[in-house]
Amino acid sequence: MSKKGITTTIAAVAAIVTLIIGVVIGIYAFPAPSPPTDVVSKATYDALNADYDAVKADLAAVEADLAAVEADLNAVEADLKEAQNEIEDLKKAGLTGEVKLGFLAAMTGVLATFGENEAAAAELAAEEVNEFLKEAGEDWTLKIVIEDTQCLPDLALEKTESFAARGIKLLIGPLSSAEVRAIKGYCDANKMLAISQSSTAPDLAIADDYIFRFCPTDKLGQGPAMARIMYDDGKRYVIPVTRNDAWGVGLEEAAAPKFTALGGTFLEGIRYAPEAVEFTAESSDLNSKVESAVATYGADNVAVWHISFEEANAFFTASSAYDVLSTVKWYGSDGTSQSAAMIEDPIVAEFAAAVGYPCTIFAPTHSPKWEKVRWNGQNKLGRDPDAYSYAIYDVVWAYAYALLTVDAYDPEAVRAALPTVTESLFGASGWVELDEAGDRKAGDYDIWQVEEISPGQYDWVHAGTWIYMTDSVAWD
Repeated sequence: MSKKGITTTIAAVAAIVTLIIGVVIGIYAFPAPSPPTDVVSKATYDALNADYDAVKADLAAVEADLAAVEADLNAVEADLKEAQNEIEDLKKAGLTGEVKLGFLAAMTGVLATFGENEAAAAELAAEEVNEFLKEAGEDWTLKIVIEDTQCLPDLALEKTESFAARGIKLLIGPLSSAEVRAIKGYCDANKMLAISQSSTAPDLAIADDYIFRFCPTDKLGQGPAMARIMYDDGKRYVIPVTRNDAWGVGLEEAAAPKFTALGGTFLEGIRYAPEAVEFTAESSDLNSKVESAVATYGADNVAVWHISFEEANAFFTASSAYDVLSTVKWYGSDGTSQSAAMIEDPIVAEFAAAVGYPCTIFAPTHSPKWEKVRWNGQNKLGRDPDAYSYAIYDVVWAYAYALLTVDAYDPEAVRAALPTVTESLFGASGWVELDEAGDRKAGDYDIWQVEEISPGQYDWVHAGTWIYMTDSVAWD
């Protein structure tokens, strides 16, 4: 029964009691002709009391329910506060102190020029990142830890394992495709992320692995570029001299179909061991091949395509002993483009200038960022950086932005964030657009060649650009 019902019932009882009292007084005052008929029984009274007790019980139950709800609300508030505290703890447990990137750099060996250039660019980027982090109020700084791989695959793997033992699982490099091939299995198995600035072998374009590459593969870029350059230069018969590793063979195979489709022919060439340091036998073999080709097709139609690293110095020195080898034009690649070692050796520089030796390399987009990295290379090393130095600068910044995004030294999280980060990254090399394999999409290629700029003085000179969109060469 409701409170209202109880109140009504009590009022009725009171009225009846008043009536009884009045009747009694009336009996004594005036004789009643008959007894009253409207009398409240004990049963009715007991029923009213029972209803009242039931209402009290209902109210007590409601109060108990309210107390239980209040207890639940208090528990929820406690859970929310605990969750907030956990979030704050997680924030406090984010990136702090010195965050290290391991740099697999070829500081010595057959690509030492590139290693020196790219270390300078990486250090510049790290300095700028740390200034940026300080201004943003972050509690961490970036540190580049350089290990010299000497451009040797086995040593690159050893250095990668050493980084892992030190807890460094975000890597810059390595430079060559052979090194990338050597560390790929270990990186995938141990969830170590590596971003190479210059590995271009087409067969390393693999989706969902732990290798990213901030340069196009040779299948889309340098291979077709070299085929077009040689063919447009009037060459119809090419003798390839190829470093026998993943990069060298991959580049040769990337160019051959395009050159053949244009109407040219790849003649039998030479493949030499990557570890070779002396090339007497190879240069003699090449001399015989060129003599035969020139006799058959004419010197103007024949070319040597030398796909190498800085062992080119030893090969050119050996080749300079054969007169016929300087009667045909030679071409190079990104493995020797802008090599300081080649122009520092007078015999090599003179031979390179005599045979033309245009070399292709990925073309960075000129911008204030590009100019800053270029100036840094000139200031620190006295020379223009190679194209991959601009990519290295962008690798460091891409890591910084990804680390800011995930706020944790977590290779898996950084790997997941990288494609989104690079979508909006315009760096020293230009827009960093990656394909589904995590490699840079195809772009233009600069052409550099050695020229005598004054008597006895040689330097690398920009000679033109291969335009990807039109498959054409714009000579300077």
